[in-house]
Amino acid sequence: MRLRALGVFGLVTLMLVALPSAAFAADPNGAVTLEAEPAVALDFVWMLVAAFLVYFMQAGFAMVEAGFCRAKNATNLMMKNLLDFVMGSLAYFIVGFALMYGADAAGIIGTNGWFMGGNYDVTVYRDFMFQVVFAATAATIVSGAVAERLKFSAYLVYSIVLSAVIYPVYGHWVWGGGWLAQLATPFHDFAGSGVVHALGGFVGLAGALVLGPRFGKYGKDGKPRAIPGHSIPLAALGVFILWFGWFGFNAGSSLSGNDLRIAVIAVNTNMAAAAGSAVALLITKLKTGKFDIGMALNGALAGLVAITAPCAVVSGGSAIIIGAIAGAIVVASIYTVENLGVDDPVGAFSVHGMNGIWGLLAVGLFADGTYGDVTGLLFGGGTAQFVSQAIGAGVVAVWAFLLGFALFKGMDLVMGVRVSPEEELRGLDVDEHGSPAYPNFLVVEES
Repeated sequence: MRLRALGVFGLVTLMLVALPSAAFAADPNGAVTLEAEPAVALDFVWMLVAAFLVYFMQAGFAMVEAGFCRAKNATNLMMKNLLDFVMGSLAYFIVGFALMYGADAAGIIGTNGWFMGGNYDVTVYRDFMFQVVFAATAATIVSGAVAERLKFSAYLVYSIVLSAVIYPVYGHWVWGGGWLAQLATPFHDFAGSGVVHALGGFVGLAGALVLGPRFGKYGKDGKPRAIPGHSIPLAALGVFILWFGWFGFNAGSSLSGNDLRIAVIAVNTNMAAAAGSAVALLITKLKTGKFDIGMALNGALAGLVAITAPCAVVSGGSAIIIGAIAGAIVVASIYTVENLGVDDPVGAFSVHGMNGIWGLLAVGLFADGTYGDVTGLLFGGGTAQFVSQAIGAGVVAVWAFLLGFALFKGMDLVMGVRVSPEEELRGLDVDEHGSPAYPNFLVVEES
């Protein structure tokens, strides 16, 4: 029986590999050639290098989540971040890329290009590589919100559905020529404050609500208790990696190495992160009397998330203001969400969900009209752009939360999404993976 199953699997794999190859063999160069367009080489290199930087952000997310969570769940978090990219790549290749960038149907979904369309256009391959790393980023945001209590099997199902459907459909509305891009004043999300970050943040909120809080998070009086992570150095390393990768995330979204605006985008990205971290640090110092590194790290991420949508259309001064407000938002949101009984171990919703929405709205306020014909309210553009941004922000919040809640609730009814109390107390590393991250510190009960 096992040999038969392996044989079927091998046959299916061979068909999936062979069929596209037959179609691809006709045109190994694709529609674009260096002979016809020698200048295009710079764009290819720029987009691919930026994609590699965004891929490296997976390591940043893995380190942040592991550092802010307990040692007994570190292997589980590494596995989730790994499988986000593994399953996300496959699902996005087969279905997601077509739904997002296929021929538009009524402004709702793409309708062709399954398995990337069976063509060998090098431009399509370049675009896929750049987009798949964004899809994986959206997926991995959620793992922090549901950390330390979600079944790994349920997480695999979630990762596939988000990469294949939830992310690509909203992405089509914004970047694939869908209805938000067709508004009289087009909705603007340059690098994904909404498409990537708000979407991942609101799905994460839905998952955290369905799962409920970790054991020990709330006392008998209902007040939240701190559950310290096991490694601040790992969390800090993760933020440094993410900050570095974000230059590819934002500047790479110019889609051209010949677009000199990439210098403005890079500076804006950096300044928003710095302002977000500084303000979060200051607020927590005033509130607690301590210089809280956890909040300072999340403040930097909040600034990065917020500047992702407006990074190409605002000045450096505006970027600092946007980042500073993001730093205040993330602190207020983390305390508020925690006091409402929602356990988000790494602050994923507050960083990505709330500041993704803020970044979208910031376009409608601070865009200065110097790039892409996008002008916000504060620079004489009237209310039109802000209204479009508010529509897009509201849509992503509702779309991501409702589909995320339905997905996690449906999985809970069918297969259960939370590990047993005993497994949660022992840690997910042993029961889910049989491989603790720190075996020398593992305490084993003898029978």
